Amino acid sequence: MGSDRHIITRLSIMMFLQFFVWGAFFVTLGSYLLSVFQGETGINSIIGQAYATHNWAALLAPLFVGLLADRYFNAERLNAFCQFAGAALLWYASTVTDPGTFIWVMFAYFMLYMPTLALANAIAFSNIDSPDRQFPAIRVWGTIGWIVSGFVVAQTVLGWVDIPFLQIITGVENAQASNVPLRMAAVISLLYGLYCLTLPATPPQARGERFSFSKSLGLDAIKLMAERNFFIFALSSFLISIPLSFYYARTNDFVAAMAFGDQSASFMAIGQMSEVLFMLLVPFFLIRFGIKWMLVVAMGAWALRYLVFASFPESAAFLIFGIALHGICYDFFFVTGQLYVDRKAPAPIRASAQGLFALLTYGAGMLVGNYMLGWWGDRISLDGSTMIGWQQSAFAFWVMPSLLALAILLFFVFTFKSEKNHDSVSQSA
Repeated sequence: MGSDRHIITRLSIMMFLQFFVWGAFFVTLGSYLLSVFQGETGINSIIGQAYATHNWAALLAPLFVGLLADRYFNAERLNAFCQFAGAALLWYASTVTDPGTFIWVMFAYFMLYMPTLALANAIAFSNIDSPDRQFPAIRVWGTIGWIVSGFVVAQTVLGWVDIPFLQIITGVENAQASNVPLRMAAVISLLYGLYCLTLPATPPQARGERFSFSKSLGLDAIKLMAERNFFIFALSSFLISIPLSFYYARTNDFVAAMAFGDQSASFMAIGQMSEVLFMLLVPFFLIRFGIKWMLVVAMGAWALRYLVFASFPESAAFLIFGIALHGICYDFFFVTGQLYVDRKAPAPIRASAQGLFALLTYGAGMLVGNYMLGWWGDRISLDGSTMIGWQQSAFAFWVMPSLLALAILLFFVFTFKSEKNHDSVSQSA
C-alpha cells in the first residue's frame, strides 16, 4: 500500500511538471508577442501562426510517438530527451526578435513537447495497477501545475496574495509581457528532464511490431464515419474547435488590457479551476442530460462566453464569468466526446478512434482556428496591445466566434439524433 502511494506521488509530480512547463508560457504568449513584435505588420496573424505551431505538432506527434516511443526507446528516457532539447529551444526563443524565426523555433519546440503528453500518460499507465481509479488522481495534478504556473507568472493569487518570486529574481514587474515566462519554462523543462530519468523504466510496448502510418494518425477509425451520427459528431468536433482557438490565443491579452493588467495570468487560471470542478460533475450531468445534450450545453457555453466578451468587455465580473465557463466548455465537450468515442468504437480500434478525435480537434480544428483568428484580427485592424484598441474592436473580434459556435450548435441539434442505448450506458457507468 505504501509503495502504491509512493509511485502515485512520483507520477503526480511528473504530471505537475509536465503541464507547468506548458502553462508557464502558453497562456501569456500572445501578450509577449504583442510586446516584442510591436509595430510589425500583421501582428494578429503572427500571434495566430505562433499558436498554430502546437496544432501542427499535434497533427504530427502521433507519428513520432508511434514510431519511436512505442518501438525503440523507453518512454521516460525519450521524455527526458525531449525536455532537455525543448529547454534549449525555449531559451533560444526568448532571445529571438524576428517573427518568422520565432514561429519556426516554436514549431520545433512543440514537435518535441506535444509527444511528451502521450509519453507522460504511457509512463503513468504502465506503473499503476488500477488506471480507472488511480489515473484521474494523478492527471489532476497536471491541471494544478497549469494553475500554479499562472499564479507564478502573474505574481499573485487572484490579486489576494502576492507572489513576487519572478520579480525578485529577474527584476521584471510585468513578467507576462516579457521573455521571463519562456525562460522560466526552459528552466523547469530542464529540471523535469532530470526528474524523468528517475522515473520507473517504461520500455516500448510495440517493439518488433510493424509501424502503421494510418493507425498512428487514428485513420483506422475512419470506418466509423459510415454511421451518420458519428460523422455528424466528428464534423461538429472539428468545427467547434475553430472558435476554441480564439480563447486560448487572445483571451489573456484581452483581459489584461481591459481589467487585470499584469495579473491577468492569475485570473486566467480560474478557467482551469472551473475545469477541475466540472470534471467531477460530468458523471452527474451525464445521467441527467445524456451525451447529446451535454455536447449541446458545451457548445452553448462557447457561444455565450464569446458573446459576453463582445458585449461586456469593460466589466471585470463578466470577464471572470466568461473565463469560468471554460470548465463547461472543455469538460462537457471533450470529456463527454471522449466517452462517446469510447462507447462507439469497437475495442480493436478504440485507441485509433481517440486518436482521430484528438486529430480533428486539437490538430485540424484548432489549426484552422488559429489562422482564422489571425486573419480576422488583421481584417478588423485589432490593436490588442492597448485598452483603446480592444474597446474599438472587442465586439467585432469576439462576436465572430460566438456566431460560429452558435451555428455549429444549431447544426448539431437538428442533425444528431439522441442515442438512448449510449445514453443509458452512460447512466450506468
